[in-house]
Amino acid sequence: MHQSSASQHHPAIEVIALSKRVADVAAPATDHSPAGELSILQNVEFTVEKGTTLAIVGASGSGKSTLLGLLAGLDVPTSGTVKIDGIDIFALDEDGRALLRKTKLSFVFQSFQLLGHLNALENVMLPLELRGDPQARQKAEHMLDRVGLGTRLKHYPKFLSGGEQQRVALARAFVTEPPLLLADEPTGSLDAVTGESIMQLMFELNREHGSTLVLVTHDTAIAARCQTTITIAAGKRVI
Repeated sequence: MHQSSASQHHPAIEVIALSKRVADVAAPATDHSPAGELSILQNVEFTVEKGTTLAIVGASGSGKSTLLGLLAGLDVPTSGTVKIDGIDIFALDEDGRALLRKTKLSFVFQSFQLLGHLNALENVMLPLELRGDPQARQKAEHMLDRVGLGTRLKHYPKFLSGGEQQRVALARAFVTEPPLLLADEPTGSLDAVTGESIMQLMFELNREHGSTLVLVTHDTAIAARCQTTITIAAGKRVI
């Protein structure tokens, strides 16, 4: 059977000579940066194939969360670019990148980023409703049941534990069946036992949906579960 879409031949992500510098009047001039600039990422390159799992590791302040934000098009690089499924995301305007995020990827944050005025079900329904999906409620209920919160649909975030909030966030991320999932320290604000259960669930959901998973973590045990690991140190890829 022939694939009708040329996108089948593109990697999930291509990172090409990606650099990010920001103004910093306290930063002295170096061989790489003029005075008044702080280099956060320097000429980072890698490729992520579809359906694979990648961990981005590094010490705090190494630039890994900045890198993840660039992969999502939430920030703009100083130079270089990112291609998602063959699409140069920085050739798009802000609205174009927002549309790409809506159709191509989901994001899981360390701080959950749930809307406090919406209950668990409404939080998970929201991305489906933004797409105009007529089955938003049924799909959200199913996904919350899948993450073990079938009896907590009407609970608001403030009445849920940290682990339960992150389960809602995972349900919201996977309910749209995104081709690409980006996760920024998804267990960073959880205790070890809860964090382990969340990671187990994330990898299970990722296998079920066949999506590409890219996660930022400082935890080497979590990174070891991924098929590929890259290390960022002082803004450069070192492994």
